[in-house]
Amino acid sequence: MGSQAIPDTQTAAVVSHTGSAIEIQSDFPVTSPRDLAPGECLVKLHCTGVCHTDLHAAFGDWPLQAKTPLVGGHEGVGDIVAIGNNTSHSPVKVGDRVGIKWLADSCLHCEQCRKGREQNCLDAKLSGFTVDGTFQQYVVSYVNHVTPIPDGFDSNAAASILCAGVTVYRAIKYSQTSLGDWIVLPGAGGGLGHLGASLSNTPKSLDFALSLWAHTGADKKKLCLDLGADKWIDFEECKDLVGEIKAITGGLGAHSALVTAASSAGYKQAIEYLRGGGTLMAVGLPGNATLDASIFFTVYKSISILGSYVGNRQDSVEAVEIAARGQVKCMFSVKGLKDLASVYEGMTKGAVAGRIVLEMPK
Repeated sequence: MGSQAIPDTQTAAVVSHTGSAIEIQSDFPVTSPRDLAPGECLVKLHCTGVCHTDLHAAFGDWPLQAKTPLVGGHEGVGDIVAIGNNTSHSPVKVGDRVGIKWLADSCLHCEQCRKGREQNCLDAKLSGFTVDGTFQQYVVSYVNHVTPIPDGFDSNAAASILCAGVTVYRAIKYSQTSLGDWIVLPGAGGGLGHLGASLSNTPKSLDFALSLWAHTGADKKKLCLDLGADKWIDFEECKDLVGEIKAITGGLGAHSALVTAASSAGYKQAIEYLRGGGTLMAVGLPGNATLDASIFFTVYKSISILGSYVGNRQDSVEAVEIAARGQVKCMFSVKGLKDLASVYEGMTKGAVAGRIVLEMPK
C-alpha cells in the first residue's frame, strides 16, 4: 500500500547489550516499505515519551530480559507513511496520526485476546522490549494495535498518555471504586502517579483522589495539588503514614490504593490503610521485590489485590479521547532524542517530576 519518500537511514538511540550506555546512531537502518509484512506499518515519529520501563529494559534488572541490540521506547506519536502489502481490513491508513504503545501487537485470537486482555497474550510483541521501539525516527508497528490520535490533540501531550496515562486509567477503571471514594496514589509525583492524580479527578472517573509519597517534596507536591489532588502527604516528613491517611478519610481508610511506586513498602502499607472491602491495585513493577502483606488483615478486611498491567486497545482509545478533550493534564518537559542518556540519569535519581517527551531530529 502507498508510501512516501523514505530515507534508508535515520537517527536512533541504541543499547547494544544489556547494561551498556546509550549510543545515538545517525546511520541506523530504516525498514523499507517493501519489507513490511502484512499487518505491519511504518510510522514516522514526531516524538516519544520516556518511561521507567525503558530504564529497566536497558539495565536488564527485570525477571524478563529485553532483546539486544535494542531501540527502546514505547510512547511514540507519528504519521503512518507505509503499510505492508496484502494487509486486509486495516483500521488505519497512510497519513493517519497514530500512537505506539508498550503492547505493539497480539494474536487477537487466543483466550486472553478474546477476553480483552491482549496485553496478556502469550504471543504479544512489546515495543522497546521484544521489538524495536520509539527512540528512532521511523518505527515498524502493527495496524491492529496503533491508537488513532484525535485531530487537535498535541502530539507531545498525547505521547505520555499512551503508556502512563493508559496504565493508570485502566487501574482506576478496575479499582472497584465509585464516585466520591478515596484513592491513594503512592508515587504520585512521578510519571504514572501524577497522571493518576489527574485522571482520578475527571468527570468520567472519580470525585476525589488522595495523593502521597513524593520523594523530592516541593516540586512533586505542587504538581499533584495543581492537578487536583485533594490531599498530599510527604512520606519523608510524615511520622505515621497509615494514621494520617485514616484521619483524612474519616477514620475508615481509603477505598483503593493505586501503587505506582516501584518498591515493596507501598504494597505492605496499603493493606494497613485500606478500609474494609478496599482494593489494592498493583501497578508499579519493581524488578525483584515481593508483595509482603498481612494475610490475616487481607482476609479479615476483605481486601482485594489486583494486578493491573498496562491496558488493552479499548483502554487506550478511551484514555486518549479523555485527554484530547482536555480533561486530563499531563505535565511534561520537552527535550531532544540526543538527550536520552541525561534523562535516564535524572530518572534514576528520582529527580524528574511529571514526564519527559523527546522530539525527533528534523
